[in-house]
Amino acid sequence: MSTPANFNNTKPSIDPKNAVMLLIDHQSGLFQTVGDMPMPELRLRAAALAKMATLANIPVITTASVPQGPNGPLIPEIHENAPHAKYIARKGEINAWDNPDFVTAVKETGKKQLIIAGTITSVCMAFPAISAAYAGYQVFAVVDASGTYTKMAQEITLARVVQAGVVPMDTAAVASEIQGTWNREDAQEWAGIYTNIFPAYQLLIESYMKAQEVEKNHEQLDSQR
Repeated sequence: MSTPANFNNTKPSIDPKNAVMLLIDHQSGLFQTVGDMPMPELRLRAAALAKMATLANIPVITTASVPQGPNGPLIPEIHENAPHAKYIARKGEINAWDNPDFVTAVKETGKKQLIIAGTITSVCMAFPAISAAYAGYQVFAVVDASGTYTKMAQEITLARVVQAGVVPMDTAAVASEIQGTWNREDAQEWAGIYTNIFPAYQLLIESYMKAQEVEKNHEQLDSQR
């Protein structure tokens, strides 16, 4: 069994205090080419990553591939959910890691773990993820917050990044590792994030709230007897 790159026999899990989130090329034009998952779900998960970074005080760096062309602009939810995010304009580089300003922005955070999602998965996520792992960073690739043309392309890319030592994750797992515990003041906001990752979670919340309401009503009746 291969060991993820640059972990040196340490646990390959996210440390929110040592992580920076890179949201790469989540652009309206590129989203129209996605075929491995429903586009609305991809859009919600990308926005969820931005929101959890805000809640956990994790730096966010965004970038777009020729946004003035058919690739289109970044979806607005990312900077709305992460107003602290830093946008880096590229000069045509396909691999964001080939842009010196992008790499400098990552280095300036002082973080050694990178949480990366990008559309298209096989290019915009994979290229910088592999480059960063080679540069010595501990890299987590968020596969279901990245999108590509086909399921086959996703699977091939997943095999490639794992061979390079990148740790693949899904959005819910990223949220859970960053959140760490429900015993926190912003627990309700985290619950809201999960409803964006998998909307059926809203049913759990509704069931819980209804059960709480029934229990409260029973307590009131008991106190009146």
